[in-house]
Amino acid sequence: MLALVAAVLFVRGDEHEVDSAPPAVRTASPGEASALLEAFEDAVAAGDEEGAAGLAPDGDAEPGELLATVVANAEALHVRGFDLRYVDQVGAVAPDGSWNAAVDVRFAFDGFDSRAVGGEMQVAFAPDDRDGIGIVRLGGGGDYTPVWLAGPVEVVRTARSLVLVDGSRRETREVVQRVRRAIPVVRRVLPQWQPSVVVEVPGTAAELDAALDSPAGTYAGIAAVTTTVDRSNDPGSPVHVFVNPDVTRRLRVDGAQVVMSHELVHVATDAATSPVDLWLLEGFADYVALRDVKLPLSTTAGRAIALVRRDGVPEHLPSDDDFGTSAPDLEASYELAWLACRTLAERAGEDALVAVYAAASDGVPVARAVATHAGLSLAELEDLWRADLRRLAS
Repeated sequence: MLALVAAVLFVRGDEHEVDSAPPAVRTASPGEASALLEAFEDAVAAGDEEGAAGLAPDGDAEPGELLATVVANAEALHVRGFDLRYVDQVGAVAPDGSWNAAVDVRFAFDGFDSRAVGGEMQVAFAPDDRDGIGIVRLGGGGDYTPVWLAGPVEVVRTARSLVLVDGSRRETREVVQRVRRAIPVVRRVLPQWQPSVVVEVPGTAAELDAALDSPAGTYAGIAAVTTTVDRSNDPGSPVHVFVNPDVTRRLRVDGAQVVMSHELVHVATDAATSPVDLWLLEGFADYVALRDVKLPLSTTAGRAIALVRRDGVPEHLPSDDDFGTSAPDLEASYELAWLACRTLAERAGEDALVAVYAAASDGVPVARAVATHAGLSLAELEDLWRADLRRLAS
């Protein structure tokens, strides 16, 4: 930490005093920051909570508690490959000497993630009483922040699943139960799937946006999303299910279960990096999730029915744009896609639907996949789907 020193120059033969020292300018210290990040990596690897807490500025208990909590989280999650690489200073140094830096973070959950990936998050540093610096914040402020680095999480690990929840033990048990029940739901249609699932539940919808490195409000109305941890389209990147607690807490038991089953279909079919048209991708996931659910169509297709009654029967299957997180009638689009898959399965059989999906996942154009495995042109499927919609809306 630079000291502010005032020097006074006395000029012989002059009665004036001249202050010759300009105010000291606080600067960031990339070298110290890099060493501090490396020390934090070592503390995480060694499970050293006390050592991690000591990397916060002296006299500031809250950052020290956070760093110790991250070590505890890492132990519970079996984190491996944890790496923090200093990238660059972000913004100016504050008057109190604190400053932010962009830091590339990578990690993996052993037994579930094939490799360490992550992204660029901001880390805040501040001077301490030892003429050095300490870590005062990891992520935050709406920037990219992995859930396990944001604060304490509850962790339940089994041979098939890893669940981490920024919430109560009761909420964690409920999420674990949904995962446990969803696995056989998926395997009834996709028996070849060998479950390996990571589910993350941040504390709020805003924290979900941060975990997914997305603008604020992006996922405010989305119950859950299955995506790669580094938000890439790389087929080798680990895939996790991210749950929006602000939405799922408002759902009934059946609704929350359908959401989880839907997301696990995405995991089972590598949907996060799939080339499948979204009407088939989302419709198939709902088909599997709803296959054995005993709910009336007025509930499972209520929004689609209302849309048809309001605007008439759609001319075409939902487009990819209809599934944007801020698209109008988003929930109706999901139901319309499900009904299209339901129509295909009723006319050609469930095996045909599965075969169509598998072919499309391999890059076969959906029209050709439907013709080959369901014996229908895409136009014929749309005609059958529209006829079903007319009956439902009548």
